[in-house]
Amino acid sequence: MNGIDIGSVIRGARSAARMTQNQLGEKVGYSGSAISRIESGRLRPDWDTVARIAMVLNIAPGQLGLQEGTVRRRELLAGAAGVGITLAGLPAVAAAAPGPTTGAPASGLEVALFSLPAVEAVPLPKLVRGLAAARAEFTGARYGALGARLPALLAAAEAARDAASGQARERAQAAVARGYVLATELALKEHSEIAWATADRALAAARTSGDPIVLGEATRVLAITMRRAGRTGAAVDLLRRTATGLDDDARQRAVGATLLMTAAYTAATSSQRADALDLMGGAEESVRALSAGPGGPLYTVDASSAQADLYWVGIHNALGTPDEGVGYAQRLTAVRWPTVERTARAGTDVARMWQQLGDPRRTFAALRQVEQAAPEEVRRPALRAMTSSLLYGPTALPGLREFAQRTGAI
Repeated sequence: MNGIDIGSVIRGARSAARMTQNQLGEKVGYSGSAISRIESGRLRPDWDTVARIAMVLNIAPGQLGLQEGTVRRRELLAGAAGVGITLAGLPAVAAAAPGPTTGAPASGLEVALFSLPAVEAVPLPKLVRGLAAARAEFTGARYGALGARLPALLAAAEAARDAASGQARERAQAAVARGYVLATELALKEHSEIAWATADRALAAARTSGDPIVLGEATRVLAITMRRAGRTGAAVDLLRRTATGLDDDARQRAVGATLLMTAAYTAATSSQRADALDLMGGAEESVRALSAGPGGPLYTVDASSAQADLYWVGIHNALGTPDEGVGYAQRLTAVRWPTVERTARAGTDVARMWQQLGDPRRTFAALRQVEQAAPEEVRRPALRAMTSSLLYGPTALPGLREFAQRTGAI
């Protein structure tokens, strides 16, 4: 990149920050071994990855040759005015075809957020149907289609909010918040910096909606964004306070349980074992109290015993005790998840567990199960990094190179 030895720059900044390769990799969606190859010049990262590394390590963009990325963003912004939409059923942006894509699904959303398309307000029932369709894209792990749909949906939601008053405005604010919750979920999966903007908009709209469930959903995605930026303590406090403030009806208890699970995992990522175990114990207690279920699906997560087991796997991965997660993972083999996205997430966490335990065959088997359930999921940066680590590892795995090519890892 412009003749700059970015590996040396990254290695120096990482060492100055007293951060391990594994810790840096966790923050930018790569494995520790992939960071090692970047620093040694054996792996050339894309521009988005370099930008994420620069942000985490507080490296001036010019030190990594990111001027070209600035030009690229200006070109994208110049083209944003040409994005055309229609609102017949709130379909996807015309310029972006639904379905699997080779680019990042959140990239079009990032451009659109600088200047949402101008649309007329639509009736709230139509907006709710559009949100349901977008949620179905997310839970079905159709991230390319979701990224194409969101600009029109967000523009329509904001227009409906601006045109409404009284209780109708509060309901429209809830729709705006949930649209931005979905946008943040997508951005987080792609490790996109746009998650900060979308999470902030989600929380602002949720607070004025007067709906505690929507507020809990927005708080959760903001806290995850904070965790990704290394602000784990503040994220745990935010999640705990919000969970404590929810009422005792079934749906609010379910949201509170998901907030506590998220807080437990967040504490685990900063090696706060006692806090992680305590928070997860509280989450499990809340889940057990929901024996009849929360009375309907939550927006992007669920509060169930299977979900708790999955969080235990992730928590032990984060704490560096993956062996303690094996029993939970074994229980998950019999689970039929309510959505494709959850099925893929379970496979991802199990793959990480086996990778930490030094079992490349089981790691690859779990990744292939993720691909079978959700082909777009294995193209996410974190999973491509896992695949890359297997590819350059010491164990020859039949079919791995073809898998890596198919999923964009090489």
